[in-house]
Amino acid sequence: MSRVGKAPISVPDNTKIKYKNRVITVESTKGVLTKEIHPAVDLVIEERMIRVDVIKNTRPNRALRGLTRSLVANMVTGVTKGFQRELEVVGVGYRAELQGRTAVFNLGYSHPIHFELPEGIDAKIEKTKVVLSGIDKELVGLTAAKIRSFRKPESYKGKGVRYAGEVVRRKAGKAGSK
Repeated sequence: MSRVGKAPISVPDNTKIKYKNRVITVESTKGVLTKEIHPAVDLVIEERMIRVDVIKNTRPNRALRGLTRSLVANMVTGVTKGFQRELEVVGVGYRAELQGRTAVFNLGYSHPIHFELPEGIDAKIEKTKVVLSGIDKELVGLTAAKIRSFRKPESYKGKGVRYAGEVVRRKAGKAGSK
């Protein structure tokens, strides 16, 4: 059994926490994040610490406690440090470029793919390397997954869009006959 939910969340000095009507707002130098808290759990805010308590001690509620603790901890980390996700574009002729708030991907299709970056996500692109950054971990991950879905890495040549450090299992291919 995981004990993630029982661990308190430490809040840095430059971070403001507001909790009212089951809505938590975390504010710091990088920005502001707001999230509604599930009715099965409650937050207790003490001196520079946030603790997640369960209203009724049942198995689903304990699971929600761990989830809520992780979400709030990610909010605190996001507004203080931020999150980033790196993608690699692999393949002959495959490339990406940034045009304002639009990322343009040439991935071997007959047309380029124009992707409008969501609000709160910044991107740095160098031909085959894409770095997404933002304060909301969920939004950064969803944006990276959406970009990866344009051309997932294939298993024969390894071409496509992959996460940095992702290992693509390669297949041998067809044996040549002579």
